[in-house]
Amino acid sequence: MTAIIIIIAIIAVIGFIAVGAYNKLVALDQRADQAFADIDVQLKQRQDLVPNLVETVKGYAGHEKGTLEAVTQARAAAAGATSIGDKVAAENMLTGALGKLFAVAEAYPDLKANTNFLELQRELSDIENKLAAARRFFNNAVSEFNAFRAQFPTVLFAGIIGFGSEKPFFEVDANDRAAMTAAPPTVKF
Repeated sequence: MTAIIIIIAIIAVIGFIAVGAYNKLVALDQRADQAFADIDVQLKQRQDLVPNLVETVKGYAGHEKGTLEAVTQARAAAAGATSIGDKVAAENMLTGALGKLFAVAEAYPDLKANTNFLELQRELSDIENKLAAARRFFNNAVSEFNAFRAQFPTVLFAGIIGFGSEKPFFEVDANDRAAMTAAPPTVKF
């Protein structure tokens, strides 16, 4: 009889641990999903701003067709991306295309002085700052989820209860990382 009580107690303890692990994994998973939804909002605002920016530049630098088309294509790819990995790749492509667009704008003093262009540039800068904060929050939430998922005893239950794989981080690609470590562009008025 004592053996049965001990077995029941062990099963109950394992059950409580599994239920606790499941509940915390669900909460951390929801937090990461909500954080990614915040990124999605910022990305949508950024994508909505791009056509206005392209049209403004087009008025001054219409012969820079290749750069303008690259920005438009990158925006379309970003708008159509669905998974985290696809969104990361598409947004990194859009960031690169926007960088080229602003490099083109440097060659046109009238464009740099245009109030509409300056306002769009300010809005984009504001969105980029919000996006950076949202990415940090998302990556923190993913880190907490992945760390808890890998800790003992959760690691014993994670795969069984539907949390078998780690969540991916929203990372900057190698080209953008190299651009961040390069010398900043010189802006002259």
